[in-house]
Amino acid sequence: MSSTNLSSVTEFILVGFPGLENQESKTILSGVFLTIYLLILLGNLLIILIFAMDKSLQMPMYILISSLAFLDLIVATVTIPKMVAIFMIDNRSISFAACFAQLLFHHGLVTAESFLLGLMAYDRYVAICHPLHYCNIMTNLGACKLIVCCWIGGFLGPTIPLILALRLPFCGPNKVIHCFCDHISVIRLACSETLVNNYVALSISLCSLFFPLLYILYSYVRIVRSVLKIASSEECVKTFSTCITHIVVISIFFLTAASIYISYRIPGTSADLRIMAALIQNMFPPLINPMIYCLRTKEIRESILRILRRNQIFIT
Repeated sequence: MSSTNLSSVTEFILVGFPGLENQESKTILSGVFLTIYLLILLGNLLIILIFAMDKSLQMPMYILISSLAFLDLIVATVTIPKMVAIFMIDNRSISFAACFAQLLFHHGLVTAESFLLGLMAYDRYVAICHPLHYCNIMTNLGACKLIVCCWIGGFLGPTIPLILALRLPFCGPNKVIHCFCDHISVIRLACSETLVNNYVALSISLCSLFFPLLYILYSYVRIVRSVLKIASSEECVKTFSTCITHIVVISIFFLTAASIYISYRIPGTSADLRIMAALIQNMFPPLINPMIYCLRTKEIRESILRILRRNQIFIT
């Protein structure tokens, strides 16, 4: 008999924050999560709509930015609505299949975002270090193909840990100490040894974060070396300003991801603190990225103003 046949659990219960069970805390959390989700929807949809409406932005750099906005939109949608349901209407149950689907999509999308940030670093590297060849190397079609590769690679990574997790027997405890189904929280409920699962998942997760981060650092070292050779300090500032936005986005994403892995491996770390670290990594980048790009990218700001003017003329 296979181990999967030994599983008697048909649904899981998402506990949320174990230390925040009073009604006042749940009301505040539900309001905060709902507000954040609406802001994420507004900000990322704005980026996507601007890209779709302004043909002057339909070039590789902005294709990557709009793809990041779309990915952030999906990342938030996979987890936050269920979190709102947990705290607003106390709907904590999630079916076995839905839990593992949420696990796959969450980890797959986060890994895809890691690869996409690496691709964005490559785009900046080519644009600054090889400007004469940029139009030949980074075409719109080429950028779209590379984005598809990021998505495929992102979902291939969590597939092996998912398959191994589905082979585990779940025969009793079904309370997931988290606000959504993530790999570590779910396999802790298995009725058998999970050492192999933990090592495989940790190895794949570290590789999916470490290698893109390593390439990003390499790209920016090359960019800095190239920019420092520019004679004009004004040109140096202008060139660096195009990279600052991406560096801020990268810092937010990788620092929050690192905090999750560290929190799970520090003995005595409270469950509430670990969950909060995961929520920051899940919500903060999708919330902040649109603000950063709208404020820091001149072309996007100008596009917003052009669209607003057109709409005002149309109304009048």
